[in-house]
Amino acid sequence: MARHAVFSSGAKIWKSLECAKSELRLDLTLACGQTFRWRETAEGHWTGVIRGRVWTLTQTEDTLWYYVYKNEGGAGGENRDQKKDSQKIDELATAQQDAEVEAEMLTDYFQLRVKLGDLYREWGTADCHFKQIADIFTGVRMLRQDPTECLFSFICTSNNHISRIQGMVERLCQALGTPLCQLDQTSYHDFPTLSALADRGVEQRLRDLGFGYRARFLQQSAKQILDTHGLQWLDGLRNVLYLEARDALRTLPGVGTKVADCVCLMSLDKSEAVPVDTHVWQIAKRDYKYTADNGQKTLTEKIHRDIGDFFRELWGPYAGWAHSVLFCADLKKFQNLKEMIRLKQSKKKELCEGNCKKFKIKREFDGHEKKKKPKSERQKKAKMSIKTEEV
Repeated sequence: MARHAVFSSGAKIWKSLECAKSELRLDLTLACGQTFRWRETAEGHWTGVIRGRVWTLTQTEDTLWYYVYKNEGGAGGENRDQKKDSQKIDELATAQQDAEVEAEMLTDYFQLRVKLGDLYREWGTADCHFKQIADIFTGVRMLRQDPTECLFSFICTSNNHISRIQGMVERLCQALGTPLCQLDQTSYHDFPTLSALADRGVEQRLRDLGFGYRARFLQQSAKQILDTHGLQWLDGLRNVLYLEARDALRTLPGVGTKVADCVCLMSLDKSEAVPVDTHVWQIAKRDYKYTADNGQKTLTEKIHRDIGDFFRELWGPYAGWAHSVLFCADLKKFQNLKEMIRLKQSKKKELCEGNCKKFKIKREFDGHEKKKKPKSERQKKAKMSIKTEEV
């Protein structure tokens, strides 16, 4: 049985891209709630599915390493005919072509052409609170996911938490997705197609798997897309303006403003989309003194719009990316890192107070304050006077 790849067992079988940790941190990006299909299969090794291929990713300080597994239907997720003796295939050229395709897949998935370090500096200049968070939470990058996977994963997020959502999405893929490969007794499946999700028997099948009322939303949304718009509709929303795409998504069963904004930001290239839920609302009130809700107890459309507009004005066209850094920093699983921020701030304060004392002492000796003769000199002169009188 095939096993999950581990970098320490042999680096030669791995491929790589130049990518500093300041531009991408796998542990934060893949576990902050924007995707639900990656698992840490060994320390610092993350295994998941991108475009019908199973990948394991790991990283060193300046390099992103990746291993792509052969699928049950062929290598690298492609449907290739079985080689025949009469066929002569240039395997080196094929391997090179695969390497280029895989490198482009990763570059697109992690949006590596966007220079995250430059954005962090811009956000930190505009927002002192962000700057404090960014010193610890570096490399939190937005993914560019498949729109179908992103949409139907986030329909599962209603009244839910990350670990439970992960389980639901995994069961959804196992029940309706195409098998890809098996590693260490873990089966990996592709995300279900729209046609598979729209099938008449899907709702009951998903209810049996514990999806509850979300089962109906999943099946009905898939059916509505196929019946009304067609297979390419979701991908086509990448080419329209943000508000148009968001409003189009909101016509689907189970898709409200927050889910629509998540899909816009994480799969439809709308970097200005700012998903607002109760966590983001609390961040706005706690860290940015947002009070325009007038004591409102529930998250309304107006609050959603006002908070989104506030952050867009503060952070600019990539406001959704900046929002995800703060959202990540607010998750319970990363509170140990947030504690580092408090310790760092405390040390800075102590250092600042120490420097202030040193500066005050230095000013006294430099004569910037009222000049006084050192005590030792006064004592010395006093002794000299006494000796003179004695003589």
